[in-house]
Amino acid sequence: MNSDHFAARTSPEALVCTNLFGTFFGVPQQVFDAVWNQLTTPDGNAVAYVSMEIGADPDVFHPVKDLLEEGGEPSSVKPHLQALLAKYLHGPRKIPNYSGGLGVLAGDTLKSFADLHVPALAVSLLYREGYFSQIVDSKIGQIDHATRWTPESTPTLFQLKDPHHPDRALTIDIPFHNGQHKPTMIKAHVWMKMEIADQLDYFVPEFLLDYSLPEAPAWVMESAHQLYNAKSTIIKANQRRMLGSAILPLLETLGLNAATIHLNEQHGVTVTLHLILQELQDKLGEAFPDAVTDADILAAAKQVSRTIVYTIHTPVKAGHDRFSRDLYSGISHKAFQRILDLLAHDEEVSHEYNFTAMAMRINRAINSVSRLHRDVTKKQFPAFAHKIKAITNGVHHLTWISDNRKDCFNRIPSLCNWRNDPSCFAAIADQDLPLLGELLQQAWNQDNRLLIEHVNAMLKNHREQMVETWIDPPNHLSSLPESEWLKPGTFTLGFARRFSTYKRADLIFDDIGRLADILIANNWSVNFLFAGKAHPADEPGKYVLKLILDNQEELYTRSKGLGKLIFIPGYDMRVAKLMVAGVHAWLNSPKRPLEASGTSGMKAAMNGVPNISIMDGWWVEGYHGGQTGWKFGFEGPVNDADLSEAPDALLYTEDAGAFYDLLPSVLETFYHRPQDFLARALANLHLNVPIFNTHRMAAEYVAQYDLRLTPQFTADLDRFRRLYQSEQPTL
Repeated sequence: MNSDHFAARTSPEALVCTNLFGTFFGVPQQVFDAVWNQLTTPDGNAVAYVSMEIGADPDVFHPVKDLLEEGGEPSSVKPHLQALLAKYLHGPRKIPNYSGGLGVLAGDTLKSFADLHVPALAVSLLYREGYFSQIVDSKIGQIDHATRWTPESTPTLFQLKDPHHPDRALTIDIPFHNGQHKPTMIKAHVWMKMEIADQLDYFVPEFLLDYSLPEAPAWVMESAHQLYNAKSTIIKANQRRMLGSAILPLLETLGLNAATIHLNEQHGVTVTLHLILQELQDKLGEAFPDAVTDADILAAAKQVSRTIVYTIHTPVKAGHDRFSRDLYSGISHKAFQRILDLLAHDEEVSHEYNFTAMAMRINRAINSVSRLHRDVTKKQFPAFAHKIKAITNGVHHLTWISDNRKDCFNRIPSLCNWRNDPSCFAAIADQDLPLLGELLQQAWNQDNRLLIEHVNAMLKNHREQMVETWIDPPNHLSSLPESEWLKPGTFTLGFARRFSTYKRADLIFDDIGRLADILIANNWSVNFLFAGKAHPADEPGKYVLKLILDNQEELYTRSKGLGKLIFIPGYDMRVAKLMVAGVHAWLNSPKRPLEASGTSGMKAAMNGVPNISIMDGWWVEGYHGGQTGWKFGFEGPVNDADLSEAPDALLYTEDAGAFYDLLPSVLETFYHRPQDFLARALANLHLNVPIFNTHRMAAEYVAQYDLRLTPQFTADLDRFRRLYQSEQPTL
């Protein structure tokens, strides 16, 4: 941390804070009170950010832990403080309530909100079995099993207490209409995770609804345990209801007021049903179900729309929630069905409700997550094209820049304020470039060594496990002598994301013979590092993952040991941070234009790592004419694009061939013109770090929220918006 860090003068005792709902730890009491007062003012000058998943593991960003470790553990403190310190310094550092990019983006967004003092709160669910944990067997492929974790012992998580009975957990009642007008009240506990600003002078509370109570009915229990449980459609529908139906009771119970509700995807869109119901009751009274007209419903929806901001994240059909009308009639009531008939009808399938279409209809602003995605979304939803704008995603720079890179940047005079202001990379002084280049290369080498050591330790561990368990190691190299394992300095290409078919993880292995010939012809060694999970119900995605495993031995043999393909199981934020800093280039190979954004490539760019990518998602904006990396594959206009995910429409032959044409140029630059390779890394820092960070993205969102901020932070946000505006024509 900087020597003038806000918290450097703050003792651990001063980080204990309380209110009616319990005792917390991480910010001074005056900071806690100031934030809570902002969120409870009657004028509603705040935003409620709603997301089905939030990824913010405290093992990749931990300003409080950094502070505690700087000062050393106090030798004598009061017992209650000792327990808090032990939890922060030694407790488990995983909160597995995310599946991938959507959740991690949510966490990054909230961190930037905290850094920029945006009055915001977040609402999500707490899943006692997380997403799922991944074991990978070379013969079987991905094996899914439940994640076991304990929120009670996890740093940054606090269970709220009942103000009237401080020894009991706070319980809120949430209404569910299961085919009847009178709701069934389901109880939930509430956990709060504090996303604390880097300076410890602000925080954003995330409220996580925990439905896994002993008295919960079976249908709640089976829906509450695991994120994106896909055992049945009814479980999927119930999870969405459990998120959307809890928002208003949560805000009311805690006394929170937010004039804007931001739906991070449409998963929580059922909150609009409850808001419309409130409007109708206020206008027509309790007897409204018998008196309401279609015009009344549409008028109420128009009023509710003023509250909603909606971000759509994918053009892929599987990402848009659809439920049969028959199914929904059993879990709603007559008034809800009237609303759904008018506002959630599907233009293509008359017997289904389309919740993406509903979110499109009920909002005051819609945004895509890149310029190209905006154009695709307008093509998919032409009736709403006039409303759809682009706000290109970003990542939280303080989370994703490695410690070695941070040390590098701290030594560059013109980057002295980089922690607070990532836009300063746009104005790196010319006289600083030689030193920056030298230090960046040193940091890169250190991060590459850390990554290679992690992989080799994994290979050794898998080999030892082979004699203890029935798991066959997922990597061919585990069966070879350690002299054949990975070595630092070898060109290392990284790929890590969800294994969905349109992302084409196996694309570059479409013709292993041709790939091996490129390496042999020039005696170029390449490490191919892959990681990621396929959804438990996505059998085609699991098949792609299995192909990666099956290609390992063939690539190694045909390339005479020059090509080493590794799969890293158990992908999470910590592994991601190791990879995006330790590789030499980041690969993205989706079928254009089905990748809405692709934030993993931004995380690599934050460390100066060039991308090798299809011109899809954010890379259309981040390519900068080739200054920051390489492009390959189909690049046709959106209007002519085939959005099909059918296997015969995924363009494997064409795009794999384009990659093989490009690869020699990349490897020749790395191995024979290292200064040119480094120039691309420096260009990423100069051109992409100022743009693809969540501070800039937050500034664009705040412009849609109509929030009143202090002059200092208003000026900061205005500066970020002036630096880059997402809503520009596609490049």
